[in-house]
Amino acid sequence: MTPEKRKAKSDEKLKALGIAINDNLPLTEPADTVNLKDKDAVCDRAIAALFSIQLALDTANGQYEDSYEVFSGLMEKCGVTDCLNPAEKRVYDNTASQQDISNIVWEYECYWSLAWALGLVSQEELEDADDICNCEKAVHLVSDDIDNFREKCSLRSKEEILDELDFFYRLHWACVQNRIKPDTPIAGMNEEVVMERRRALEWLVSDEEDWYDVSLDT
Repeated sequence: MTPEKRKAKSDEKLKALGIAINDNLPLTEPADTVNLKDKDAVCDRAIAALFSIQLALDTANGQYEDSYEVFSGLMEKCGVTDCLNPAEKRVYDNTASQQDISNIVWEYECYWSLAWALGLVSQEELEDADDICNCEKAVHLVSDDIDNFREKCSLRSKEEILDELDFFYRLHWACVQNRIKPDTPIAGMNEEVVMERRRALEWLVSDEEDWYDVSLDT
């Protein structure tokens, strides 16, 4: 699909939802110029993020030591200890700031996008961005069968991922506009949820290792 057709498809969906569109937003990149991260890298990122989220939550509740014992062991078992981004590493080392912890907890929404990209949640679940993701389901996607998590994953095509990225890029613009001009219609979408889900989608097709280095301009 060309970038022009992808934009038209996204705009049609946004209009149907009653969400503002911007005809002047740039086109997203054509598929032949994009390198999609491979399944192993996406699985590693999903597992590392999910375990980091749990450790961050427990750290915030004053339970770092017991939680570290559990999740450091799980990270080693899954081979993702070296896959942590700098903020996650600070949580792991118990040197995280309150902002680090807050950022990592929001990674639930990044993880949700990866779960979609790995075929574990539906498009409807991903695009239902008016509230936070189903955290219980998010945890069980990995915890119910850690040993076979990778085998049950199937990475979606580059075209599917680019379609969804284009949609979230344009949805994010509407959410930002709504913050500036509250009469901008966004159908109840949550800007932070939209932004974090977009972050992971952008990461999937970026050259960045750390998704906090990905540009989220609108």
